[in-house]
Amino acid sequence: MSGIRSVARGTGSYLPERVLSNADLAARMDTSDEWIVQRTGIRQRHIAAEGEFTSHLAIKAAQRALDASGLTAADIDLIVLGTATPDQTFPATSVTVQAELGITRGAAFDVQAVCSGFVFALATADAYLKTGAFKRALVIGAETFSRILDWEDRGTCVLFGDGAGALVLEGVDAATAGKSGLLTSHLRSDGRHRAKLYVDGGPSTTGTAGHLRMEGKEVFKHAVGMITDVIEDAFAATGESADSIDWFVPHQANRRIIDASALKLGIAPEKVVTTVDLHGNTSAASIPLALDVAVRDGRITKGDLVLLEAMGGGFTWGSALIRW
Repeated sequence: MSGIRSVARGTGSYLPERVLSNADLAARMDTSDEWIVQRTGIRQRHIAAEGEFTSHLAIKAAQRALDASGLTAADIDLIVLGTATPDQTFPATSVTVQAELGITRGAAFDVQAVCSGFVFALATADAYLKTGAFKRALVIGAETFSRILDWEDRGTCVLFGDGAGALVLEGVDAATAGKSGLLTSHLRSDGRHRAKLYVDGGPSTTGTAGHLRMEGKEVFKHAVGMITDVIEDAFAATGESADSIDWFVPHQANRRIIDASALKLGIAPEKVVTTVDLHGNTSAASIPLALDVAVRDGRITKGDLVLLEAMGGGFTWGSALIRW
């Protein structure tokens, strides 16, 4: 067993200034605020400005997380960034973040698990910190999904938004950490479902970025079962339960999925952190965005047990349990 535990030191987030409301969408396509809210719970989303890239959002979220942690960029020796919308095919968007923050040591790389990207990035950073090879990590989820949407497809374009969130993790001796830190994480993927949620382009296929395509009913059908699967694994690994959870911070895909998952798991509605109404689905950014909101408004405090979960294209899905 490792003698090191990954402890959360600070959170940060950033949303582009432009807000796109349901009314704005209704003015340009056959939809309505009522239709969108009823099916998704979304009322608005943020859209990156022209010339504003995924790295720009990630850098701002990362700096705010550093400020909240009381650390500086010089203290960081690992960056793991979850994104499905990188600035370029290569290099990794994380190295742009690294350079702009002034970090010249350690390692930086991206992980791609779509909406599960932050949970996958968190589990990856935790594994590296536990080896002792790195001391402090920036774990980031950042997306500009507006760049890969088909704005003629009302079934998908109303769902997604842009944003970024970040978490500073520090590897601490378990005896010093006490009960705090990342207690367990569980990751899954099943490529048999890849055609249900995908982008119809890529460097080696079409040579283009492509557009997001989704079989909405199929995704919904699988979502609740997959989400509860990895959460039950987290409970089994730690001896915790729905009753002992202080806060549930799920991927903000759809209000109906969030509510159904909480109900199936027996998690009280007042313990669920929900931002989908204001942010839309920001893919890998959605969990750290919601996490930062709940930390900054005082809901999540030291000692709280926080459950994270996500599901994304692939399908990928995962959970993490953190004692704050």
